[in-house]
This record gives sequence, C-alpha cells and structure tokens, in this order.
Amino acid sequence: MSDYLVRATAAGAQIRAFACTTKGVVEAARQAHDISPVVTAALGRLLSAGAMMGSMQKGEEDLLTLQIKGDGPMQGLLVTADSKGGVKGYANVPDVILPANALGKLDVAGAVGHGTLSVIRDMGLKEPYVGQTLLQTGEIAEDLTYYFASSEQVPSSVGLGVLMERDNTVRQAGGFIVQLMPFAEDAAIDRLERNLSGITSVTAMLDAGDTPEQMLGRILEGLDCQVTDTCPVAFSCNCSKERIEKVLISLGKKEIQDMIHEGREVEVNCHFCNTHYRFSVEELKGIYRKSRLP
Repeated sequence: MSDYLVRATAAGAQIRAFACTTKGVVEAARQAHDISPVVTAALGRLLSAGAMMGSMQKGEEDLLTLQIKGDGPMQGLLVTADSKGGVKGYANVPDVILPANALGKLDVAGAVGHGTLSVIRDMGLKEPYVGQTLLQTGEIAEDLTYYFASSEQVPSSVGLGVLMERDNTVRQAGGFIVQLMPFAEDAAIDRLERNLSGITSVTAMLDAGDTPEQMLGRILEGLDCQVTDTCPVAFSCNCSKERIEKVLISLGKKEIQDMIHEGREVEVNCHFCNTHYRFSVEELKGIYRKSRLP
C-alpha cells in the first residue's frame, strides 16, 4: 500500500477526520538518518501527524512545523509539512536506545521526556502563527490531542502509531485525527466516543490490513462517514546544492575567505534529509565572488 492520507466528514459535517498510512515515509526517514527503533517510533508518529495537519492548511504555499523540545535523551524532534502531502523531519539525537516500557513497547515517552510542543503555521503573513503547550505524556498523540483542545479550542482525538519489524525496519505506520465542529450535537459526540473506546491501536488496524478509509470507517461507524479527498504522502526535502550555496553566500566574504584559506573542501549537511553537499576550494572561490556582504 502506497502512503496516502484521506480527509472526511461525518454526521452531516459535525465531525471532520483525517487518516493516513505512512510506512514508506517513516522508513525513508529511518534510512536517511540511521535512527534507532525508539527514535523511529517517535519521529514516525510526528511525521504522520505533520502530514495530516499539513493537509488542514488552505494555501498551497502554507507550511506547518511541529517542534518537540524535551529533557529526555532524544532532546527533541522537528517536522515540517506542506499542504500537498510532503513531509520531512529529524530527531536531535538519532541513536537513543532505551529498554521497553512497562507495556513491553518502545519507550517513546522516556525518549522524549518532559518539555513543550510547538505548532508553527506559516501562511505567508508577516508573522507565523505559533501555538505552544506543555507535553502531557511525551507519547505525542496525547500531546497533540491536548494541544488542539487547549490552544486551538478544537476537541480532538489523535491516534498515531509505528510498528517495527525484528530487523528494525518499519512494518506499519500511520494515524488519524478526528475533530468535533462547534455545532456538534450530543448524539454524534456520544457515538464517536463509543466508537473510539473500541479502537485498539492504529498499528493494530493497519497490521490487520485496514486502509485509511477503513480506519475512519471503524472510528466513524454509524455517523455517515463521507471521504472528501485523498492525497499521496511522501518524505520529501527541497534542499539542493544551489540552495546551500545561497546559505554560504549569506555568511559573508570573511567567513567564505576563511574556508578558502583552509585549503580543503567544505561539507554541508541538510538536517532534514541528511544529504551531504560538498564544495571544492574552486567552488568556494566562485561563491566568494558572488557574495556582496562584507
């Protein structure tokens, strides 16, 4: 199954919902950053959330950033998503290894620790919108549920999951976000709560072969779920040697001159996709000539 997300409404538009399958996205991130299983689980959950929340944006150029800063050994995560299913991200410390938690599962909360969740929406305005809440559990789904309720005043239920194979590759990954509109009636709310109480986990549904549509069918059973749109999801980064060159130019002539004097090539690494870009001394001299800064 290729990675994609679906958008849907239910109960006569009293509920809006999103669901996605992101196995390929999370495996691409795991390979790009060579991350441990617990970090893969944490980053994979945030990548899935980012893809769905990115699709909530209205403008084609709008960007969403999810940032977690914690006092756990992973230190934090950063994910950026656009409105068209493109998502990328990284962990501050990629090789964290922890024992399983009390339930015998990957200890994402232990890797994250206590801290903050920030949601940054860049809609092309003078200043981006920034919402921030304290982490509630470090499990990410619960933290986003709390964020929506407290910062955006939208009652929501968020489910996220990553299931790993024994060889530490990604077996399943995905999630859902279900939100109540302000005019939602008690009958719809009660039915949704009953349905959610019977859901085991995102990875259990995916591993049983459920598609995103079928996941929402379970969650919104009896509420007349209507899928309104589907969108492919991919781990994608817009970095390039040309973009990195512009960053080097912005450093100014003195910094570039110092690099040239060292007499060896410079390597610049993209945090998001871990691609390495190398610039020879001759290329640095060309960048120096282009730089207009002192």
